[in-house]
Amino acid sequence: MPTLEKIAVSWPLFVCAVMVPWNGAAIAQAQPYPAKPIRIITTDPAGAADIAARLIAPTLTANLGQQVIIDNRPGAGSITSIETVARSVPDGYTLLLHGSPVWLMQFMRANLPWDPLRDLAPVSLATTLPNVLTVHPSLPVKNVKDLIALAKARPGELNYGAGSPGASNHLAAELFNSMARINMVRIGYKGGGPAVLGLIGGQTQLMFATAASVKPHIDSGRLRAVAVTTASPSVLFPGLPTVAASGLPGYEALTIYGLFAPAKTSAAVINLLNKEVVGALARPDVKERLARSGAESASSTPEGFGVIVRDDIARWGKVIRDAGIRAE
Repeated sequence: MPTLEKIAVSWPLFVCAVMVPWNGAAIAQAQPYPAKPIRIITTDPAGAADIAARLIAPTLTANLGQQVIIDNRPGAGSITSIETVARSVPDGYTLLLHGSPVWLMQFMRANLPWDPLRDLAPVSLATTLPNVLTVHPSLPVKNVKDLIALAKARPGELNYGAGSPGASNHLAAELFNSMARINMVRIGYKGGGPAVLGLIGGQTQLMFATAASVKPHIDSGRLRAVAVTTASPSVLFPGLPTVAASGLPGYEALTIYGLFAPAKTSAAVINLLNKEVVGALARPDVKERLARSGAESASSTPEGFGVIVRDDIARWGKVIRDAGIRAE
């Protein structure tokens, strides 16, 4: 049994311990960062985000001295994976590499458990994926002006293939519809791959497909590329004009992927991660491997990525609302 003297000595220490609030994040952040492995969550085992994460991870591991683990969590429309990061302790050890659904899903689903601007902190842009306006060889169009003229002459008769509602190939087509003031009809598929097969088979007449999904078929002559959806010509399709420069000024549609941390992660951690991600994406071997996957290396400051996200929300939110797009 402890003596009264021992109790008297211990009591102030106990009182102090009780009165000092427990703040796990603050204690973790007080340690040199990083002091343990870092986890990057992605949601598509074979998708652009997963590829980018696996190309960035070795540089981060080497330069930060801690293992960077890619944690792929598919399913549930990415909702639970994004929520995992949004609700994580903001200490830089749980990150998210994802694309525009992070900030555009709010327009297609109700009652999301997170808010992209409130709950996530941008770290850096990572990659961009252009779409390619691609037609079946039987469609008598060689350029954007031909397509617009044909669609206006045959309102509601031209159809385009697209994956799930709100996918990049869907949004790119609806933006084209809106800006050109035409009415092309969506034929939905369970993913971009089946939509490309439908185009090859003549079930649809055109598609705003991702570069990687159609390049082999364009090279083989089974499909014809008309224009690329980026604002400037793409290195992935040398010589192919942009939609904007060949008949629809101001048009731009691409999928954006970037790295996020939970909101309230310290600026010091965000800036350190940004520096290493930017360095990794500048490596020639990383650029080359991204290009082979149909993506272009891209990076930014945290602030610059935040501006891109907010601009995307304003621009695509209107397209989604006007087209009445809802996620399945």
